Amino acid sequence: MSLATLSRAPAPSSSASSARATGDWRPEIRHDWTRDEVQEIMDLPFPELIFRAQLAHRAYFDPTRVQISTLLSIKTGGCPEDCAYCPQSALHEQSVKADKLMEVEKVLREARAAKAAGAGRFCMGAAWRSPKERDLDTVCAMIEGVKELGLETCVTLGMLDAQQSQRLRDAGLDYYNHNLDTSPEYYDKIITTRTYQDRLDTLANVRDAGINVCCGGIVGMGEDESDRAGLIATLASLPQHPESVPINLLVRVAGTPLADAEAVDPITFARVVAAARITMPASHVRLAAGRELMSDEAHALVFLAGANSIFCGDKLLTTPNPAEHRDRKLLASLGMKPMTDA
Repeated sequence: MSLATLSRAPAPSSSASSARATGDWRPEIRHDWTRDEVQEIMDLPFPELIFRAQLAHRAYFDPTRVQISTLLSIKTGGCPEDCAYCPQSALHEQSVKADKLMEVEKVLREARAAKAAGAGRFCMGAAWRSPKERDLDTVCAMIEGVKELGLETCVTLGMLDAQQSQRLRDAGLDYYNHNLDTSPEYYDKIITTRTYQDRLDTLANVRDAGINVCCGGIVGMGEDESDRAGLIATLASLPQHPESVPINLLVRVAGTPLADAEAVDPITFARVVAAARITMPASHVRLAAGRELMSDEAHALVFLAGANSIFCGDKLLTTPNPAEHRDRKLLASLGMKPMTDA
């Protein structure tokens, strides 16, 4: 379907709510998006872009509801990878101090607090290239414990093979996060210690094991517009779209190679989010890292562009995140609610 065809797609006949209820109109789910098509979407006049993103969003979701997740670093620092944006890399000048894997009960205490704050999903991240078997035993116990609390579970542990993926699935894992980060063409400017195909192989192993996929990227690493379009086109052309698509705004951390990267303005960022929403309309599109840098007005703009998921909590792994009370105030001012609320 060309962009012209997309522009001719019929809008819901009466209201967005009736379209959701009756299924009168839904955008086509495609898996063959090209970079040029995504670039054409991102280049639309902004009012037209937001309109199309809203149509796609309202066809699958209640635009007043936001999925809330909490992310906890269960093993921080000492990572052997050289990701240029990450302070957890042991190869960077001012890397984060390496800690041991957290104890299961301490993780469960954090999960209980997250649930009390309104989170519906609890995400756990470990700074590994790939998990060792002894560590996977502990992570599986964490997953089982968090599931018993009534929360969805998500982990990000680096690369996985087929057997490791199945072990996590058997423990009850709901989602696995493994971001592509950027376009295939720009990838080696950011990471050299694993390949783009390594990441795609992990996604395939996770999907084959029956685990939902959480996969997105980062905006603001020095990439150009074509690279942003390439990232979205790659995600939207996977055999099955990621159920969750985190769009991160680079947090520039001292001591990392990207500490002096040029900042990205909110409208440019919103264009990327809108492209993700239009090309992957049934996926949750998440505002992830970088929200601490965004004003309330910028948040509102990106919600209008189709984002419907955020991380709640004062920290995302090692970088700051808006405090819970700020998020509650923001959602209330916009008339929006967490998906877990009645």
